[in-house]
Amino acid sequence: MTGADTTIQSGQSPYARRTWRLAHGRTMELGPRGHLMGILNVTPDSFSDGGRFAGIDAAVAAAEGMVSDGAAIVDIGGESTRPGADPVDAATEQARVLPVIEALSKRGDVIISIDTYRAETARLAVRAGAHVINDVWGLQRDPEMAALVAALGAGVCIMHTGRERKKANDVMEDQALFLRQSLEFAGAGGIGQDAIVLDPGFGFAKDVDENVELMARFSELHALGYPLIAGTSRKRFVGAVSGRDTDERDVASAATTAMLRLEGAAIFRVHEVAANRDALAMADAVVTQRNMETRI
Repeated sequence: MTGADTTIQSGQSPYARRTWRLAHGRTMELGPRGHLMGILNVTPDSFSDGGRFAGIDAAVAAAEGMVSDGAAIVDIGGESTRPGADPVDAATEQARVLPVIEALSKRGDVIISIDTYRAETARLAVRAGAHVINDVWGLQRDPEMAALVAALGAGVCIMHTGRERKKANDVMEDQALFLRQSLEFAGAGGIGQDAIVLDPGFGFAKDVDENVELMARFSELHALGYPLIAGTSRKRFVGAVSGRDTDERDVASAATTAMLRLEGAAIFRVHEVAANRDALAMADAVVTQRNMETRI
């Protein structure tokens, strides 16, 4: 298996067809149109929907609703990543997520992502039916994670974070420093390039100005050479800009989806799927038209 390339891969359009390789023999085509990843937090304390989907039946019903509304991926998390959240142990996290993954995997049509930075939780989740490992610490928290991802043949979302580290002064320089380090871990662990998408980590130890600048300069991330995922949904900076409380930020969140699709993002991690589906459809129509004009 070819390891991840940490050099800049320039020249490829973010809308060109790419195959994202996932666990259990699944793949997803990225590029020509955007995809939605529905957020399913089976936790009591997540910042937006904590406690709503704590039971298996409620969680599976919510996931099925997301798929019906247009989500291609459901991202299941058992530990809140909001600022100041109390950490949980691996056993608690696994008790929350594994039954939901097992139940949802019986559908067969949905791609399941496990939101964890623990290798053991990731291993059990993939065994239960998950296809993607979404690591908010960019493979840099658990030293076993990269090799595990490779061994499982899973897709991986490698996220940037500014937590517990000294950041570079420039937003994009810090993105490059952290994500290139993560890609070195990926390469050393044997993860193939076609298994990787990168996430700039909106909201993770970034203030309002940094998040807005990250949106404004988002296209610079394509220099890293990998498909990009955007997770702006209901984040604090969206509330600061729009003046809306957490549960009133879906319109503004959908606006960020449309804007970032036009900047080349491939996947959008969202709470409210239907509104983002419509925003993404409009952005994809513009992307298609631009690509047609380019070929004329």
